Amino acid sequence: MKKVKIRNVFEESAGVLQLIPVFVPRRFSKPGHRLKLHPNDYYALGTKRGAIKERWFSSVITCMNGPDAAPDEGLSYVETGSDPITLRDFVEELGSELIGDELMSKYGTWPMYSKFFDYGEPLFHHVHLGFDAAAKVGSLGKPEAYYYPPQLNNHSGTFPHTYFGFDPDVTKEMVKERLADYENGDIRITELSRAYRIELGTGWYTPPGVIHAPGSYLTYEPQWNSDVNSVFENVTAGEVNPYDFLVENCPDESKLDMDYVMGLLDWDKNVDPHYKKTNFRPPLPASESDSHVEKWISYANPYIGAKELTVYPGCTVTIKDEAAYGCIFVQGYGKFGGYDAETPVMLRYGQKSADEFFVAEKTAREGVTIVNPSKYDPIVILKHFANNHPDMPM
Repeated sequence: MKKVKIRNVFEESAGVLQLIPVFVPRRFSKPGHRLKLHPNDYYALGTKRGAIKERWFSSVITCMNGPDAAPDEGLSYVETGSDPITLRDFVEELGSELIGDELMSKYGTWPMYSKFFDYGEPLFHHVHLGFDAAAKVGSLGKPEAYYYPPQLNNHSGTFPHTYFGFDPDVTKEMVKERLADYENGDIRITELSRAYRIELGTGWYTPPGVIHAPGSYLTYEPQWNSDVNSVFENVTAGEVNPYDFLVENCPDESKLDMDYVMGLLDWDKNVDPHYKKTNFRPPLPASESDSHVEKWISYANPYIGAKELTVYPGCTVTIKDEAAYGCIFVQGYGKFGGYDAETPVMLRYGQKSADEFFVAEKTAREGVTIVNPSKYDPIVILKHFANNHPDMPM
C-alpha cells in the first residue's frame, strides 16, 4: 500500500515533493531564536532534550542525538494528503526516477542533506571525521558548507565570528598539550586558532578533518549524510563539554589515545596559511534574466553544491537544473511548480508548511516554473544539490 501511495504522489506532483518541517533539538548551547518557530515551542520535546536549534532539509538520515531521540529524528517526511511518508522511503521505492542514475549507482541513496543551524552563542571548536575514521564507527565522513542568509539573520548573536583550523605556526604537540588537560580546567583551545568575521550573503567550505567553531549567525549548511564529530573545546561560552564529546565517535579501544584523537585532524588543511583563499566562498553567478538572478553559494568541492535563486516581484520564470535538489523558501510567496508556496512568519512545532520541496532529476531538467505574484517582495529560494550538478563551479 505504501509503495502505491508513493508512486501516486510522485506522479500527481509531477516530480515535485512537498516536505514537512523537521526541527531538531540539541543538548548543548543556546538557541538563536531565528528558525521562525513559535517562542513557546523551543522546548517542545522537553528540557532534557535541550532547545530546538536546527531545522533539517531533504534528509534521509537520522541525527546523532543520544538514546532519548526518536528513531526517526532528523528524517524528512513527504506531505501525501494522508499519513506522511519519509523521503527515505520515496528514494528507496523510486530510486533513479527520483534522484537520477548517477547518484543511485554511486551511493544507492540521496547522499546529502542541508539544515539551518541557529545558535545564539558560538559553537564549540570541533572536527568532523574524515571517511576512514568515520568508517571505524559505522558512519560516513562529513564535509559541509556554510552560507549566511540575510533574510534569517535579524541579529548576530553573541559572537559573529567563526574559527577555522589552527594558526600556521601551531604544532601538533601544542594541541596535544591542551587536550591532556581536557578534564582539569579550561584549555582555551581557540587561542591556537584563527577567527574570521562572518559576512552575510557569503559562505565557506569546511572539509572533513578541519577543526572549526561556527559563529552565532543562523547558517544554511549543505552537508554529506553524516552527523559525527569530535569536540576539542572543553569549555564554550561558559558551558562545560564532557570528555565524551571529544571521543564519542572513536572506537572504544581508542577513547584514551590522544594520538588517535589527533589523527582525526587533517593537519595540513588545518594549518593552511591561505585558509581563506582556499575555503571562502563568495557567491558566483549562475544565471540571470529580467525576471530572476541565480547564484552559486556552495561550490568547488567534491561533495555538495547550493544555489540562491531570486525571482523578482511580478515575474514568472522557469528554471532548469541538471540534477535533483531540495530547496527552502526564505522570502516571498507564490507558485513553485504546481504548489502554492510561501515563506512562513512563524511555525508551531509539528505544523506543516509550504516552504520546502524536493525536485526529481527529470523534473529539474525539464524546468520548474516559479510565479511571484507580489508587487513588492521577491521570492528567494535556497537550493541544495549533491555532487552531480555539471554546472557547479570547481
